[in-house]
Amino acid sequence: MVALCRGHREGLPVFGWGEAPSTLLTRTQLREAGLRPGGADPVALLVFRHFKPYAHETVTELFSVHRAKERRVPSPAQRAAIAAALRARRTCRTCRVDVGYYVPTSTGECWSCEGGELADPDPMTELATEVAA
Repeated sequence: MVALCRGHREGLPVFGWGEAPSTLLTRTQLREAGLRPGGADPVALLVFRHFKPYAHETVTELFSVHRAKERRVPSPAQRAAIAAALRARRTCRTCRVDVGYYVPTSTGECWSCEGGELADPDPMTELATEVAA
């Protein structure tokens, strides 16, 4: 495949959808390949339009595979810290229950506590009560 440059924007070559060389990848494609830009500047731009009328032109940076570095792997301590932080975001301040979704930061309460009633820590309790009745 021959790369077809559509011109230059901000000093970088511009490619259309499916026209960029295979050695240039977006951040998402780099992540999927286990790579990261590693501080390197983008070497080109990918510009395309959507078929949907409300979506306008999309511009994405392209990075060189040759300049990319391997992704860093978090240590066990970092993974534990991330897990604890995410668990804290799911815990209601009022009923102290991990509700399974991120609690709104504006209220700090789960949907049940925000409405005035305490959250049931075990949703199966309600189901068992309905079945028994």
